[in-house]
Formats: sequence, C-alpha cells, structure tokens
Amino acid sequence: MKVLIEPMTIEHYDEVIALWKKSENVGLSSADEREKIKAYLARNPGMSFVAKENGVIVGAALCGHDGRRGYLHHLAVEESHQKKGIGRKLAGKCIESLRNAGIEKCHLFVFHRNKEGKAFWEKIGWSPRSDIQVVSKEF
Repeated sequence: MKVLIEPMTIEHYDEVIALWKKSENVGLSSADEREKIKAYLARNPGMSFVAKENGVIVGAALCGHDGRRGYLHHLAVEESHQKKGIGRKLAGKCIESLRNAGIEKCHLFVFHRNKEGKAFWEKIGWSPRSDIQVVSKEF
C-alpha cells in the first residue's frame, strides 16, 4: 500500500465530505458545507491534508489556527485503511504545518463516546484535559 499525503484543496471536497459522512465519530454541521470549507482552506493554506492511495482519498484532516492556537478537526481514515499509520501521518503533517506558522499548541475535539478516537490520540501523544469544558452557541 503506497499512501501519499498532500495538501487538501477544495477540489477534494466531494471525496472528503463523503468520507466524513460515513465516519461515525465525525460531527458535521452547516460549517462543513463546500463554501465554508473553501473559506477555511483559504484562511489556512497548506494546513489541511488528504491521504490518497491510487488517487483515491482514504484519509483526511482539517487543520488551521487563530494566530495563537491550532485546531485539528475531522481526522478520518477509511475503515479498511485504519491501523496502518495513516491517521498518525495526517496528524503529523498538520502539526508540522502549525509549527511552521509559529503555532506551539493545538487543540482538537473528540466526542465522549468515541473510545477508539480517544485511545488513538492518547497513543500518539495527545493529552486529554479535565480542567476545561467546551461551551458553544449557535447563531
């Protein structure tokens, strides 16, 4: 299996959104519509990545920053390609892009019910936090 990692572009959107939709632990909303992802990629060029095997997307990660902290969203790998290091490589490329932008810390969001996801992130060196809580408002 030869998997190539490359920067995500809006041209990847249809394949990426299809992957995210079938990934049980990726929470999608109107913020993930094509035009909003296009704007996110434009504000954070070269920070989000796709993994391809034989030209087909088998993994994707959305990443960006606000000038002081990085945020990694929607890392997903096709079920048939999991446990082969693709998620680790995608996360690594995201972190590398953040470091290159001078960002020294990155956050991500994992559903409480996502035991596999939490185990993955801890295995590759991410630490859960119990001192903060996410608070959101839709408008």
